[in-house]
Amino acid sequence: MLVGGEGTRLRPLTYTTPKQMLPVAEIPMIERVVAHLVEYGVTDIVLSLGYRPDSFTAAYPEGRCAGATLSYAVEPALLDTAGAIRFAATQAGVDSTFLVLNGDVLTDMNIGELIEAHRKRGGEGTISLTPVDDPSSFGVVACDAGGKVRRFVEKPPPGTAPSNLINAGTYVLEPSVLARITPGRRVNIEREVFPVMVADGALFALAATGYWLDVGTPQRYLQATADLLNGRRPGPPTPDAVEIAPNVWRRDRPSIEGDVIGPSLVGAGAAVAAGAHVEGSVVGRGASVATGAVVTGSVLLPGAVIESSAEVRDAVIGDSAVIAEGASVTAWSVVGSRARVEPSARLVGARHPVA
Repeated sequence: MLVGGEGTRLRPLTYTTPKQMLPVAEIPMIERVVAHLVEYGVTDIVLSLGYRPDSFTAAYPEGRCAGATLSYAVEPALLDTAGAIRFAATQAGVDSTFLVLNGDVLTDMNIGELIEAHRKRGGEGTISLTPVDDPSSFGVVACDAGGKVRRFVEKPPPGTAPSNLINAGTYVLEPSVLARITPGRRVNIEREVFPVMVADGALFALAATGYWLDVGTPQRYLQATADLLNGRRPGPPTPDAVEIAPNVWRRDRPSIEGDVIGPSLVGAGAAVAAGAHVEGSVVGRGASVATGAVVTGSVLLPGAVIESSAEVRDAVIGDSAVIAEGASVTAWSVVGSRARVEPSARLVGARHPVA
């Protein structure tokens, strides 16, 4: 599992917390990804680490996560996707068919179907594909009728894409692929390794069905949360969540005196004061929303404080951050861990603090 990136588009949150450790509806993203793999019988996962590896080892010191055993491969230097795969596989002694995936993709795809298709076709690799409405912002994959990859088209102009199927970031690979990756240097699997495999007729693809989301931007981070709250993904947003009103969920027994409108989740020890309004949002563990404050379409990470008459709309507020009285944070703004937005300040599409 590739979890070594710096998460630049989610800064300043990722200055202190790797992207995959950020909570999605109160559960760390990596735990949601691992739990999905465990459903398909995966028992052992190697984390390819680069950026802030201590965050992962501290969170799972016994090497257990969501029912799987973890081991850690910490890159001595950033090696890009293929370099990271080779390094982690070598560290773990991988010598048979293995699965690779990006740790920042949330999906309900059928992993078993992907593995079965790989075994039937007999190639060196099989990559998962997912359909998108507008492929012009992605790398599009063109295949023949038998699923063999013929070419990759990077960000084709609108209306020119050979298909609407893009690389979904989950691969089944044979150990022979590792020999195609030059050790000890940065190598990108999509731009350097896969094209050579295509030329050799060794790469296949399978279009997956079901939910898929690359959680890499503030908008998509908020969407991932909303999809768990609004029922787009089935089940409660967390296993222990209790529905107390239509699409309004709580964990344990928070203090809720103000208005909480679904789809929303209020975490353990959180407080929504009388006269506060929360809608379509997560109020994380121990966070608080004061009288007169409004929080809509947003995520408050644990311990965040929204003071009286403050406004938070379509924004992510870091753990233990403070949005002071009368301040406004809107339009995909991101406020970092323990940061403070001063009274009556206005943040629109901003990153605070700016490094």
